[in-house]
Amino acid sequence: MYEKARSGKDGKVRFFLSQCGTQKEISVGSGLAQGHVSKYLGTLRDAGFVERRVPVMVGESSRHGRYHVIDPYLRFYCRFLADRQAQLAMGEADIALAEIKKHLLDFIAAHTWEELCRVWTLRAGARGLLDVAVDQVGSIWTKQAQVDVVALNSMEKTIILGECKWHTRSVERSVLRQLLDKTAEIVPKQGQWRVVYLGFAREGWTAAAQALANDPGQWQTPPQANWRPVGMKLLTLAQVDQDLAAWTR
Repeated sequence: MYEKARSGKDGKVRFFLSQCGTQKEISVGSGLAQGHVSKYLGTLRDAGFVERRVPVMVGESSRHGRYHVIDPYLRFYCRFLADRQAQLAMGEADIALAEIKKHLLDFIAAHTWEELCRVWTLRAGARGLLDVAVDQVGSIWTKQAQVDVVALNSMEKTIILGECKWHTRSVERSVLRQLLDKTAEIVPKQGQWRVVYLGFAREGWTAAAQALANDPGQWQTPPQANWRPVGMKLLTLAQVDQDLAAWTR
């Protein structure tokens, strides 16, 4: 969650809009009563500014649901500009620009990049680039593991697991290894599943990471596992941007 608003009702509301989390977390962080939080969330959901997300393969009634601001401008405004209106009105934008430059990469990584990767996964599946069309795309978070991109085709018993990185350098092999290690925690316990792995990295992947992706012999599957890896694909920001631009024309 982002830094707490300074004071006053307006500050609480801005803080409320700048973060994501469970209803209780938002109430505690903003200082607003849970009844008010529930009312605001309902209004914002109806207006299309906020949505409630639950882990893939979990019902809507799950207590693990988290609320996210999905309007890009509102999210950016509440994070970087709302508390600096007096400065901006007087043309003193340097402090605001410094704050934006300092935290923009983390902001993009936590919101926009992951969302774009999920959109790419859904569209790529529909175009046959992943050997399976997916029914739903989201993410998963548990006490043991968190996966940025999770897509599912329950009829074909295929699950896609993806990791998103916004580093300014090539991403190491260890990130893929960690993704492989999370598989047993994420794959449903019933049925026999195929698993496809995706790696999304702003600046690409190291040679060692690419070697791992191209060598199925390194995708270790525990004995008696009810799943087997069937593919791994690595992408960069340039490729994701190029594909989405072509697919949305």
